[in-house]
Amino acid sequence: MSDYQHEVEELERESATAARLFDVRRIIGGLFVVYGVIVTIAGLTASDADLRKAQDININLWTGLGMLALGLFFLVWLKLRPAVPPAAAESADGAGSEAPSKG
Repeated sequence: MSDYQHEVEELERESATAARLFDVRRIIGGLFVVYGVIVTIAGLTASDADLRKAQDININLWTGLGMLALGLFFLVWLKLRPAVPPAAAESADGAGSEAPSKG
């Protein structure tokens, strides 16, 4: 029984690590920051002809800054409220109180 319990605890630790690693906020935030940097650079290097096409509004610059802000928001959110897996005691109580079903 103790070997089984040890394996379960090890799998729970690995699962919690994977959940933190693949948190969707990290992926979305990272992508928005990377693309925001690229689009912001494109906006900073825009020519006068590009600006005339957009009625003198630097669309790439404003869109890039917006993407950077959104990406940083997601990363700060992830840092302030990290994903917390359920405690081992809570999951053991919930699993132990019900009879296993074969359905």
